[in-house]
Amino acid sequence: MLSENAVKEIGLIRNKYHDVQSSLLPALYVVQREHGWLSPEALKEVGEILNVPKAEVKGVSTFYSMFRHKPMGRHLIQLCTNVACMIMDAERLVDILKSRYGLEPNGTTDDGRFSLIIMECIGACGTAPAMLVDTDFHDNLTEKYIEEILAKYK
Repeated sequence: MLSENAVKEIGLIRNKYHDVQSSLLPALYVVQREHGWLSPEALKEVGEILNVPKAEVKGVSTFYSMFRHKPMGRHLIQLCTNVACMIMDAERLVDILKSRYGLEPNGTTDDGRFSLIIMECIGACGTAPAMLVDTDFHDNLTEKYIEEILAKYK
């Protein structure tokens, strides 16, 4: 399942830490970077490489919201709908994503281009509404601006 490079990188990460549990988060990042999500098979393999119980690997991976447990689109949109963003019309942006892209929260477009996650807060209350596309931060969103942003992601 995991590539030879991923297995090697996880081994290097494991050797970097005194406590093997400390290497678990970075190892999960390696897998998610390679596959875009954490499959049950990948979690099992990480546990075997690190010699960490499968239940612990799954528990850690499901505790943190940055890990994905189902296949995602090529680009991940994380749209904040917390209070400041909601006041600044983030809900309308969700509706735009639904109507123009067929993109539902926790869903993926039919073409596999985008997945949408509704975030509780991304810390941009002063420039709301805001979102991340992959790791790129975008704020002061408007209907026109969100379309311009998404056009850059193929």
